[in-house]
Amino acid sequence: MIAWFVRHPTAANLLMAAIMILGLVSLPGLQRETFPEIQPDEVQIRVLYRGATPAEVEDAICRRLEEALEGITDLEEIRCEAREGVGTAVAVMREGADMMRFLDDVKSDVDAIDEFPDQAEPPVVTELGRTEQVIAIAVTGPEDPVVLKAYAETLKNRLKRLSGVAEVGINGFSDHQLRIEIPAWRLRQYDLSAEDIANAVGRRSISTPAGRLDGPQEELLLRFDDERQSVAELRDLVVISGASGAAIRLGELATISNRFEDPEAQVRFNGERAAILDVAKTRDQDILEVLAAVESFVASERAVAPEGVQLTLTQDRASIVADRLNMLMRNGAQGLLLVFLVLWLFFGWRYSFWVTLGLPVAFLGALFVLPAVGITLNMISMVGLLIGVGLLMDDAIVIAENIAARLTKGDGPADAAINGAREVLPGVLSSFATTLMVFGSLAFISGEIGQILRVMPIVLILVISVSLVEAFWILPHHLGHALAHQVGRQPSRLRQRFERGFDRLRERRFGPLLDRAIDYRYLTLGLALMLIILAIAMPVGGKLKFVGFPELDGDVLEARLLLPQGTPLERTEAVVERIIAGLDEVNAEFKPRQPDQQDLVQNVTVLFGENPDAYESGAHVARVVADLLNAETRDAPLDAVRNRWRDAVGEPADVISIKYTEPAIGPGGRAIDLRLLGPDLEQLKAASRELQDYLGGYAGVQDLSDDLRPGKRELRLRLKPDAGTLGIDARMVADQLRGAFQGVEIDEFALGDAIYEIDLRLEPEDRADPSDLERFTVTGPDGAQVPLSIVAEIDEVRGWARINRVDGQRAVSIEGDVDRAQANARELVTLTQREFIPDLLERYPSLRFEMEGETSESAETGQSIVRNVLLGMIGVYMLLALQFRGYLAPVTVMLVIPTALIGVIFGHIALGLDLTMPSIVGMASLFGVVVNDSILLVVFIREAQRAGAATIDAARQAGRARFRPILLTSITTVAGLTPLLLEQSLQAQILIPLAASLAFGLASATLAALFLVPAIYVILDDFHLLGAFIDTRTGR
Repeated sequence: MIAWFVRHPTAANLLMAAIMILGLVSLPGLQRETFPEIQPDEVQIRVLYRGATPAEVEDAICRRLEEALEGITDLEEIRCEAREGVGTAVAVMREGADMMRFLDDVKSDVDAIDEFPDQAEPPVVTELGRTEQVIAIAVTGPEDPVVLKAYAETLKNRLKRLSGVAEVGINGFSDHQLRIEIPAWRLRQYDLSAEDIANAVGRRSISTPAGRLDGPQEELLLRFDDERQSVAELRDLVVISGASGAAIRLGELATISNRFEDPEAQVRFNGERAAILDVAKTRDQDILEVLAAVESFVASERAVAPEGVQLTLTQDRASIVADRLNMLMRNGAQGLLLVFLVLWLFFGWRYSFWVTLGLPVAFLGALFVLPAVGITLNMISMVGLLIGVGLLMDDAIVIAENIAARLTKGDGPADAAINGAREVLPGVLSSFATTLMVFGSLAFISGEIGQILRVMPIVLILVISVSLVEAFWILPHHLGHALAHQVGRQPSRLRQRFERGFDRLRERRFGPLLDRAIDYRYLTLGLALMLIILAIAMPVGGKLKFVGFPELDGDVLEARLLLPQGTPLERTEAVVERIIAGLDEVNAEFKPRQPDQQDLVQNVTVLFGENPDAYESGAHVARVVADLLNAETRDAPLDAVRNRWRDAVGEPADVISIKYTEPAIGPGGRAIDLRLLGPDLEQLKAASRELQDYLGGYAGVQDLSDDLRPGKRELRLRLKPDAGTLGIDARMVADQLRGAFQGVEIDEFALGDAIYEIDLRLEPEDRADPSDLERFTVTGPDGAQVPLSIVAEIDEVRGWARINRVDGQRAVSIEGDVDRAQANARELVTLTQREFIPDLLERYPSLRFEMEGETSESAETGQSIVRNVLLGMIGVYMLLALQFRGYLAPVTVMLVIPTALIGVIFGHIALGLDLTMPSIVGMASLFGVVVNDSILLVVFIREAQRAGAATIDAARQAGRARFRPILLTSITTVAGLTPLLLEQSLQAQILIPLAASLAFGLASATLAALFLVPAIYVILDDFHLLGAFIDTRTGR
């Protein structure tokens, strides 16, 4: 096939054109995102149980869900959270299982539960992680919240029709209500309960089908339609009528208002009341296409919006994707140029052009295949292509070098191309197979971080596979033509000078050093082992810190506020004002440093009633969201802004916690995420306090908190024994209390785009104080009013705001962040586990300790990498044993692998980088590359032996012969990675450790290939360990 492609006038060019066209055609259809998709593995079950305490929800909802789900196939963990009025369980699926089947199993088992309380609403089962937020739209202008929401609903319906938009949520409002509030004295006046009034309204406000009339000419449908859907209509509704014809209307008894259920559920955008439309896409939609569609939509809506209405794009999660991909493309182009310049020095421009052209061919071929294997265009797949700029040169350079060597031996251009490619075919195929073994093993690493990072080896497998086709079927044809143009021509004076200089380097510098390394081969091996041990000692001894996943600087920063339950909205607003004042102070400080002195803080959104970290809602929580200047533009790292904001706000009184954080981007979890499990909540809380006190003693630990907090004060009622003599039972009292204080939902109807509830309860003045409860009267069966204190006992207790359960056990999670400039999270958590946790568990023997978050994720992925790389190394050894027909010769090649660790470790130290999971993956990927040069070097040594050279002379000859291609492949790889290593962009910080592993690891492995491999080969021969397989005189 090689000869056919070389001699055929068009086949190679047609194949090249076909590959490039397929890649270019598929490029516009590639989905773009920041990180590879993490496969959803969680199913949520949510059950509303209005008015129930967390303890009641735990017993009535969580325990029943746990019992129903514990036997599901592929269930890894079940978590359940009991809060006031709602129970939420999350079933976690084992990695690699079928989500659709898992979801169906969960739904079937939940539907089979028949023991939920009558007051609980039907369970809602949803798959988590199906959508991803793209951007938000802030709508400001209308003062009336009803008008504002109506306009937002109109925009929502239009947005949902845009291609790629999966969900649009509206923030800033609770449920719409027509609320009926009735004074207690009115109920006592007419000997009625709140339930009686609610029943009267429900009987008189009806819209229901009533059958049909079957006439001889046509069929008529009947409907009774007297549903009241406005404040005026409800006021006019007759609820009490006497025998004399007197009628009392609802408006005479109660106050009726059109309102939102929870006044604290509101949003302010730059100080104005606002509606926030959160736009989300499905996982398989291109985030930049959705962003473009939303931007176009907002532009068109602004032109027709009512006067005074403003539409502002905020919380942009998509633009940063374009910034990062553009940064990588820029680095790739620069790397490609540097590779070409290096090749031009060694080969000349025509030869270098055809060798370099193999890169876009391989890239476009891989891009054509990416969608078929479910890979998108993201930071990790792009860095895989970027690394390929250097790595793909290996095979092409080996072939090009050999073809040029054949030409110098007298072959014609076509024969040189054919023979040169054929000679190195076995070695290149062996190198490809060994690389495939390592990259293939890395394609199956597990864990959330593993799902992200394993995309890179998959991309590299695709790229080197296409590159192999290009190297043997396309490149020789082009090099043959390039050589035909050079035959009979004298190289340029610059080229002649470079070649003479390189020859002097090889013969006068490298040659003597190689001879000494072989002559003092035991010292060479000892020095290499010493450096390997020293490199391993650096991270073990703490000189090089490990961080699971580098932080990425985004464009959004949040302060998440939590106050004690029961805190009024006015106090929360006061603390929020202080947080915003601190943000203003930060903006004033950083503004002079920004380009054109732009504001660092572009927009500020305040969302009352929500806090994702607290898992609570109400007047005591809030979230302040700051849109910052674009990360590529601003002169301020996110950590610096966050720390300065924290200092500016300080510690307001009575605040439980304020967490300054960035919305999650990428994997990794919280720096500190620890879990205690046990049966007793009081013990869990006490142990949690001790653990937080211990962790708080370390410098750099920030925002520590747990999720077990005191709830609201609770008044518990119990029926007195003699209540039955009055004809009053527990159900009667409970129902009347619920109707008066929690309220009765009478009806629900749709009005335009809004859903309205009709709700009835006591007016606020009659349900504001415990004394109101004592004055409350219960209506007996005979209509008589009996004071509650006569029939019931009242006790005050205080429960918990939230009760968490994991796999059937109560749990408390302790979370926090770590300032990486002051401390290392992994070391801190490991030290805590070793020095503090054993004593803690001695004091609380019924408790159990678990690690979650960044430490747990890193450990899972790290163990997976080690296991898979070992399997890959076994595969490499077997391949080399087959190729070399011996069991010890492969050791010569494989001993070069640990030398890559020397460059990786000391490269990170030199650049001031932490060791991260991307660093580890980069190093593991390197294992599949560094053996390639060593394989061909051993092949050349054996060929020299077969030609009659003694082993020591064969090693010297092969080392000199392979010096140029080994050095060239390493230089091109490092050149391809250099732009990324020098990148100053904040967005590149996640990728620089990976590039550093490859560049510095390859540098040390190159020195090992040039000096250590020949030395080890001769050492094995010293002990006659190769004699059983290779005759040292004949090489056979």
